[in-house]
Amino acid sequence: MCGLCGEITFDGSPASVEAVSAMTGAMAPRGPDAEGLVARGRVALGHRRLRIIDLSERGQQPMIDSELGLTLTFNGCIYNHKDLRAELEQKGYRFFSTSDTEVILKAWHAWGLEAPRRFNGMFAFVLHERDTGRVVMCRDRLGIKPLYYAQDGARLRFASTLPALVAAGGVDTGIDPVGLAHYMTFHAVVPPPHTILCGVRKLPAATLRIIEPDGRIKDSIYWELGFTRSREDLALNDAEWKDRVGTALRRAVGRRMLADVPVGVLLSGGVDSSLIVGLLAEAGQDGLKTFSIGFEAAHGEAGDEFIYSDLVAERFDTDHTKIMIPTASMLNALPDTIAAMSEPMVSYDNVGFYLLSQEVAKHVKVVQSGQGADEVFAGYHWYPKLENSNDILSDYRALFFDRDRERLAQHLADAWMTGDDEPVQFVAAHIDRPGAETPLDRALRIDTTVMLVDDPVKRVDNMTMAWGLEARVPFLDHELVELAARAPPELKLKDGGKGVLKDVARDVIPSEVIDRPKGYFPVPALKYIDGPVLEMTKDALTSQAARDRGLFRPEYLGRLFEDPKAHITPLRGSELWQCALLELWLQAHNI
Repeated sequence: MCGLCGEITFDGSPASVEAVSAMTGAMAPRGPDAEGLVARGRVALGHRRLRIIDLSERGQQPMIDSELGLTLTFNGCIYNHKDLRAELEQKGYRFFSTSDTEVILKAWHAWGLEAPRRFNGMFAFVLHERDTGRVVMCRDRLGIKPLYYAQDGARLRFASTLPALVAAGGVDTGIDPVGLAHYMTFHAVVPPPHTILCGVRKLPAATLRIIEPDGRIKDSIYWELGFTRSREDLALNDAEWKDRVGTALRRAVGRRMLADVPVGVLLSGGVDSSLIVGLLAEAGQDGLKTFSIGFEAAHGEAGDEFIYSDLVAERFDTDHTKIMIPTASMLNALPDTIAAMSEPMVSYDNVGFYLLSQEVAKHVKVVQSGQGADEVFAGYHWYPKLENSNDILSDYRALFFDRDRERLAQHLADAWMTGDDEPVQFVAAHIDRPGAETPLDRALRIDTTVMLVDDPVKRVDNMTMAWGLEARVPFLDHELVELAARAPPELKLKDGGKGVLKDVARDVIPSEVIDRPKGYFPVPALKYIDGPVLEMTKDALTSQAARDRGLFRPEYLGRLFEDPKAHITPLRGSELWQCALLELWLQAHNI
């Protein structure tokens, strides 16, 4: 919905209005409708607004409630805000707007630390208490909305994007060796609090942080995803699981139609987005706007799945827009796509989402998207191999890690190797946590709460918000995610993955969409690096800036340039693109 930012000082000096203004300016695409800034002594809050709920000036942010002594800057949407408003009105609270932003203010005053548990939605917010001087930072359960920060002894800055913090200045932009190890090992996933930069951190999902006026910090985790099954869960048969999942998904999709502007759907032609369209049609939505994108074929590989998206659009009579992107246009868009990333992300489909969002934003401000279903319902090809694993850590690493530490040492220059194997340590600690009963449960837990947050969800947020487009993800409704976690592993794995979801889909969408081979967002010209893309990677990795940085061993880069197709990761990614993307991202942000 928006972009938030701000500064807090701890040494008695006033917060820098200039720095906050620089951050709001850097996030203008996230909120093209309005800009706001409130500064009071040591605290300054900024905001860029995309008007979706309460389009009036009463919904402007940062929002001040003088009666309660609270000021808030917020990004996201609280889908149950009307129910919470009614509950708060029963308690005697009076509202001056119809926005979900104001509901957060009143909810915090009424319920304090318990308030985030009552929210159903995607959100990141920062709230200042006038009377105590405390500042509250909070992020939603599954990290759908981002929150970055940079802190030194006397000052804390925060923003919805990492580049906004860099734009304000005073940030250590040196490469974080731990973040680099994660990026090169964990398929470009850098788990919180780390980022690729030494001076920028990110608040973990489901975290509530209280910052005292003297700088003391207290974090609390208000939600954890459990993969344990009750007696009631174990007694359910397949048909009952199907009914429960279907009911929860219908509720999730319906919630995400809440807006004072039209809501469309990004329709890839896969099961997940097609099911969203079908459920909305089932609920009586007429004239639903749907959007699909395709690219030119390359190396004999098709660049679109229009055959399936057309089928769904025709079946449900949607107002459908198809966008075909020539290879030249895609290549021209790569620099802006990379500049729109808050962190370097290697997936080829970033440019697809970027260009799709550019077109969709001409028609609507809000879309629903199918991200998350593969992680939540076990749709990826590697999950069946983990079902009966006797060594889940080793087997997960073999399937998901791009390289082990020994190979990493052959690829990175000595100066960038850390003393410990942090990616392995992180994954091992996560897998060993209690609350997951089977090897597959442990894999799904880390994929849903870590990989999903810092890859697909971040990708969709960055690429859609680059064009002032809000993407909502019903498969990440926390109630649906909790239900899916308790579903039997074998029920999720059946029918090639997402079995129980496909059971729901068979009552709604054409079987041709369900029983097709699993597809991915096809961008074949990037998948096979040659021609202009190869030259782009060479230029980036042999530039003076790259040589000065010295991240990679020259002999390793030489092998990549000589035969890019010989260096592919277990998840079918290009090692050359991974290295080049990092350098291109750094250069895009003048780092």
